[in-house]
Amino acid sequence: MTPTPRPQIELLVRNQHHFFNSGKTLGHDARKDSLERLRSAIKTREGAIHRALKQDLGKPEFEAYGTETGISIHDITQTLKHLKRWMRPKRVPTSILVQPGKSRVLYTPLGVNLIIAPYNYPFQLAMAPLTAAIAAGNTVVLKPSEMTPNVSDIICKIIGETFDPSLVAAVPGEVEQTTALLSQKFDHIFFTGSTRVGSIVMQAAARHLTPVTLELGGKSPCIVHHDANLDIAVRRIVRGKFINAGQTCVAPDYLLVHKSIKKAFLTKLTSRILDCFGKDASESPDYGRIVNHAHLKRIMALIDPTKVVVGGKALEAERFIAPTVMDNVTLDDPVMKEEIFGPVLPVIEYENLDDIYRTVEALPQHPLALYLFSGSKSVQEALTSTIRFGGGCINNSLMHLANPYLPFGGVGESGIGAYHGFAGFERFSHKKSILKSDTWIDLPLFYPPYKNKLSFLRKIMG
Repeated sequence: MTPTPRPQIELLVRNQHHFFNSGKTLGHDARKDSLERLRSAIKTREGAIHRALKQDLGKPEFEAYGTETGISIHDITQTLKHLKRWMRPKRVPTSILVQPGKSRVLYTPLGVNLIIAPYNYPFQLAMAPLTAAIAAGNTVVLKPSEMTPNVSDIICKIIGETFDPSLVAAVPGEVEQTTALLSQKFDHIFFTGSTRVGSIVMQAAARHLTPVTLELGGKSPCIVHHDANLDIAVRRIVRGKFINAGQTCVAPDYLLVHKSIKKAFLTKLTSRILDCFGKDASESPDYGRIVNHAHLKRIMALIDPTKVVVGGKALEAERFIAPTVMDNVTLDDPVMKEEIFGPVLPVIEYENLDDIYRTVEALPQHPLALYLFSGSKSVQEALTSTIRFGGGCINNSLMHLANPYLPFGGVGESGIGAYHGFAGFERFSHKKSILKSDTWIDLPLFYPPYKNKLSFLRKIMG
């Protein structure tokens, strides 16, 4: 679609501020109607969305539905189911200091929101924050990823056909349009993408003191302890790592495998990759492609052929990189210097938990996710409570994202803020505190003159 010129962007944002100030987004019925229309549009356009995902990322239909359209529909359905309850004011206790009275928290919309979507799950990671923003009563300007042009086109068509642009609008384009958007005054910016671009978004937001939600990334460790069920571990690690050709922000970025079981584990891991994708994954209908040639070259530069256990093959014309495992990796290898965001899985061995702590802490970012395969409750407790990371799984990978009752977000350099389910509704809301005081009595304690009142105040505050 034609990129949106800057004057049109400025007018669009102004119109959304006017529309929000009209109060038309506040009621439950208005929010419900918008969500139902969005869900219907996704269902109607499902085939076109899947074709666009195939063109841009080579996604098989199962992945396209399971990780993009299907999960978006499910998210909207769950939101509609709970929305009325989420919107209700929440009663909270009232301190003795402000009695008699009642206290409550109102969830009110933030206002006009900018949502910037990434390329790896270009449909779902546009629809998920959009769903939360609409549910919370906001207006939205949505910027799809320019790196997935076919998905961007279909998103713009869906939004254009479904919503008044004063309520929800999609802005196609590239860096110029994103820069123009970031120069506008929004009430909240929601960004999913790299840490590097996240810092640019945060700097732009700071000029207007605009709050941000940043869903970033990081090197997420996957730990395989000596007591892990190896058959289960390899199945769930291969799924988590190689879905979407490794282009998942919470994919296992590297493996920490106990020295005593590493050989057996690598044998099973290699066998499982071949079972899933065959000897030549380029011929598999179940394996995706890298988003563009620049990222393919970046990922291939991280592979040391002397350390490859399986894979390592690339077909540049097809944007294909085979599922790849590297052994005997150290922190000095290029593959450990940045988030991989591709189908390359480095393996580092360890002997004790201190080795794990040292490895994770030596890397520059707090992980967005952590995965631990172990049957030991003490090991589970020690690692999950001590290592700083956004969220994760014990004896699984990725699947914490599938539970809408768990907030999803990073910590430190891997992100600011969390969403999904009620956490998403809450993220796009302002929690407004209200104390309603009774008037049938007016205690003189807090009014001057204060003579002889301090001792009583000490008693009730102590």
